[in-house]
Amino acid sequence: MFLWTLRRAAAGVVIVWLVATITFTLVSLAPGDITQTTAEQRVPAAARERWRHDFGLDRPWPARYAAWLGASLRGDLGTSWAYHRPVTSLLGEVLPNTALLASLGLILELVGGIAVALTQIRRPHGHADRALTAATLTAYAAPTFLVGLLLLYFFAFRLPIFPPSHMHSPAGELYRGWPRFVDLLHHLALPVVAIGVTGIGAVARYLRGSLLDERMERYVTAARARGCSEARVVWAHALPNAALPLITMIGMSLPFLVSGSLVVEVVFAWPGMGQAMYEAALARDVPLLMGGTVVATVAVVVGNLVADLAYAFVDPRVRL
Repeated sequence: MFLWTLRRAAAGVVIVWLVATITFTLVSLAPGDITQTTAEQRVPAAARERWRHDFGLDRPWPARYAAWLGASLRGDLGTSWAYHRPVTSLLGEVLPNTALLASLGLILELVGGIAVALTQIRRPHGHADRALTAATLTAYAAPTFLVGLLLLYFFAFRLPIFPPSHMHSPAGELYRGWPRFVDLLHHLALPVVAIGVTGIGAVARYLRGSLLDERMERYVTAARARGCSEARVVWAHALPNAALPLITMIGMSLPFLVSGSLVVEVVFAWPGMGQAMYEAALARDVPLLMGGTVVATVAVVVGNLVADLAYAFVDPRVRL
């Protein structure tokens, strides 16, 4: 088990390095840099050249990459060119907001997907099952940003029930205690639904197929023969075994969950890591963009590793 975990962790380190290297290369090869954003402000060319020297943009790509990699290994992600603050400090402020949004989206995905699958399994191939199958297929295929835009259009503009953007209302920034929490929930509603809708479709379809397979197993037939009700057969016998592969599915959905939350943050102007990386890309802020990429990649790799460890702990055959 220890060697298996060590191999997984080593593979995760290689993945983080590859993603960071590819991202740094693409950003370096992209035309233009941060000094060009000041061209319209009539900044003298000499000042822009001095900034290029201060930012290290006049150095060749291998030297810049080696300097960035060495500092990153020491835990120093650099200083944001646009905000003139350490990248670790900036990401430390916005990362909890992204974690809150992604975790609530994951909870909605699991709870909603399990509820839909259990509804479908009551009468397989019936009218409700077919309607929910079509709905889950549509939800699974819909891009996250499109779901977010539709929610904005219907529930923030046509029916102004929820706020369209930000984490708090202007007055909510002054609230304390319960009113501030309620204001936060009001702003969380649409982004969380936008993240969870596509995941609900995936979980429901996967769990429905697993439940149909488990209902044909002999232990389920034996439970029915002992006089167990159909609800108890599903909840106490079929569901625990059918839900076991969901551990792996959660790990596989983490990349989409992280990327979906980053896109939703831009759509709803949520002050998280996605919004920070979007602004960093517009400003050509390489240190902030690279820091956000590394943190997001590490989160995905760690999530997958935890899911693999949990599945190996539950099912020892995986360790073989």
